Amino acid sequence: MSTNAKSLTKEVQNIRIIEKIKLHAELIAAGLSGVLILAGWLFDKYGSGADSIIAYLLAFVIGGFAKAKEGIEATYENKELNVEMLMIFAAVGSAIIGYWTEGAVLIFIFAVSGALETYTMNKSHKEISSLMKLQPEEALLITNGYEKRVAVSELLVGDRILIKPGERVPSDGMIIKGQTNIDEAAITGESMPVSKGEQADVFAGTVNMTGSITVQVTKASNDTLFQKIIQLVQSAQSEKSPSQLFIERFEGTYVKVVLLVVMAMFFLPYFLLGWSWHESFYRAMILLVVASPCALVASIMPATLSAISNGARHGILVKGGVHLENLSHIEAIAFDKTGTLTKGKPEVTEVIVKEGLEKENLIWKAASIESHSNHPLANAIVKHAKKNIRKELFHPDSLEDVPGWGVKAEMNGEQWKIGKAAFVGTEKADSFADGKAKALASLGNTLVFIEINGELSAMIAMKDVVREETKLGIDHLKKQGIRTVMLTGDSEKTARAIAAESHVDEFFAECLPEAKVEQLKQLKEKYKTVAMVGDGINDAPALAIANVGIAMGEGTDVALETADIVLMKNDLPRIAEAIRLSQRMNKIIKQNVIFSITVIMLLISSNFFQMLDLPYGVIGHEGSTILVILNSLRLLKS
Repeated sequence: MSTNAKSLTKEVQNIRIIEKIKLHAELIAAGLSGVLILAGWLFDKYGSGADSIIAYLLAFVIGGFAKAKEGIEATYENKELNVEMLMIFAAVGSAIIGYWTEGAVLIFIFAVSGALETYTMNKSHKEISSLMKLQPEEALLITNGYEKRVAVSELLVGDRILIKPGERVPSDGMIIKGQTNIDEAAITGESMPVSKGEQADVFAGTVNMTGSITVQVTKASNDTLFQKIIQLVQSAQSEKSPSQLFIERFEGTYVKVVLLVVMAMFFLPYFLLGWSWHESFYRAMILLVVASPCALVASIMPATLSAISNGARHGILVKGGVHLENLSHIEAIAFDKTGTLTKGKPEVTEVIVKEGLEKENLIWKAASIESHSNHPLANAIVKHAKKNIRKELFHPDSLEDVPGWGVKAEMNGEQWKIGKAAFVGTEKADSFADGKAKALASLGNTLVFIEINGELSAMIAMKDVVREETKLGIDHLKKQGIRTVMLTGDSEKTARAIAAESHVDEFFAECLPEAKVEQLKQLKEKYKTVAMVGDGINDAPALAIANVGIAMGEGTDVALETADIVLMKNDLPRIAEAIRLSQRMNKIIKQNVIFSITVIMLLISSNFFQMLDLPYGVIGHEGSTILVILNSLRLLKS
């Protein structure tokens, strides 16, 4: 490697390190603040008072800078004081009366909470980046018979583009030439590729699997269905929850009341009660310390972290306390079908062979043909054969893929056709095996027919089967009085069969991402607090707009990033367990809040009646904090 290349590599590494430091600056500052507090305490304990004060001052500045800056800027912009400012005042007030440790710890607690908030905000932007990676940057534009690579943003409505097998569709459009199978999992979530020919619509972000197609662009690049998914995620994430809005309204009032009372303590006791200036100032400073909401903060954060740790041990990853809190209020849960209620991969459910033919031999030959295809249905047949037949698959003499229909093959002089009903003759397919095809289709099966030498010889039924734990998980939720709903891009017939098998209360079929979002909005109006469970890119907008978004651990990166809760082992019964954990957490938080408010009011009253000295105020203030933390740690138990 040349010197210039090494220098460039080192420079890139330095830039990355700097970016990481910037990303975690608040967390680093909080950590340094904690170290300085420990140093100050040690200096104070071993007689170095000056060094102790220097350490505490540095802890104040380093730990409190970000929150002080945020508080001052918010106060300037909104023309209203906030909790950040109150915490800074309380910390400074405690230092003024000689309690440096108290003030520094207050700064440290607030700095850590601020760092976690910032980290969560940075993390929430990743799903947008993941979505953007699935949008092709270039398209093959056809002009006067010539092909030219152009940026997708340059495409105009009416342009013609060529999309080759394996490429992603760069823009919404209509097929004007060719036939292929399209994997639309990015849009509908359906695991089965869809056969499409001329006049059929295709969507940006989907994958062209088999044949080359010429598509006429019908929408501008910024108006595609895929772009709408991105916009829906962004819009849903910007919506504030009712609890957040309430806290923001409460914040200004709380700060004003505390500061007004503190100011009153400076003057009124001196003029009205005959206190000395020293006593009034002393009592005002004690009030500022005991009125700081340390115990209230400790009422929620340790309980939340304990509950989150408990959930993590059981495969339930929660991205924030507010989401775990909301779980206990859920009245309805919407589920995506493919990959959530079902395994997301088709499996052979039944093989019907014409009388006189050996089933095992026929499946072996069919699997040998299908082993040359990457279609999910072909893979299901091959998997079924390998599981049930102990024979090595072989290569047919000749094979021809017929896009949108199936495959033709020749082996040992036999002419084989494997594909959908229309490929072998719809009438023959419908009447095969006494018309059993209709009954199997009504149960949600996809049917593949096998014709040998012009004679319909077999029918293979395949289905995206319901997960074994799905029924148990749904039944647990029903016992908790929660309404269960399935949202899927599948047809009405398939959706009805899966809904019945999985025990959900109701279902909505043929749902594109926009339709899922609309259904979620309607459910929220009806049930107030609604959760969404999904695993695909197409579920991202619905996951974002739900009160609680729950993703399956094996889902796409976008779903995992957008969701509030992730089931790491794809275990649906864990949802009911998470709800019970949420109920326990909320109960303990209520106990803590009531206790801490009672203690604060008692300390404030005692201070006003001159019954509370500073050491006892500190003991009461810190003691109540320790007690609520110990109460919260009970949530660590399973």
